[in-house]
Amino acid sequence: MKRLFICTGLLLAATTMFAQQKAPASPAAKESATIGGKAITITYNAPAVKGREGKIFTKDGLISHNPHYPVWRAGANTATALHTDADLRIGGQDGIAVPKGDYTLFVDISDPDNWVLIVNKQVGQWGLAYDSAQDLGKVKMMMSKPPALVENLKFTLTDRGDGRGTLNLSWENMSASVPLHVH
Repeated sequence: MKRLFICTGLLLAATTMFAQQKAPASPAAKESATIGGKAITITYNAPAVKGREGKIFTKDGLISHNPHYPVWRAGANTATALHTDADLRIGGQDGIAVPKGDYTLFVDISDPDNWVLIVNKQVGQWGLAYDSAQDLGKVKMMMSKPPALVENLKFTLTDRGDGRGTLNLSWENMSASVPLHVH
């Protein structure tokens, strides 16, 4: 009888633990591409719109509550990380020279029609810990509207050949991209 109570108790505890576990609100995501023979990776957490369409990027929207607004961590939870196995130029001829290594990406969204990508030298921080003194550089992004609502934030790296590529960030009704060139 004692064994029955112990087994029943263990089964009940295990069932309760499994029932309480659910998918994270902003799951971890990774985007990688080989451009010019070198690996480039962006690691981030992908928040969802969850019925808040039109209430994310506005001045009184979801992101405006972050302490560094209008600088956005370009994701959720930990800061969005960029790793490159090669020296890059982000943003064309007048863009940011990015030596191979690890960086954090932020986006200045103060002008909804003209986002600015920020490459920051500080790594490993929580997403809301932005220090502008650590900025490697900033570059204007090309803005567009996706054909449909983008429910989960999505980074895309595209190889365009000849050591050139594109970094794209899409979420809700916004899409921003910037060219990459591997040296």
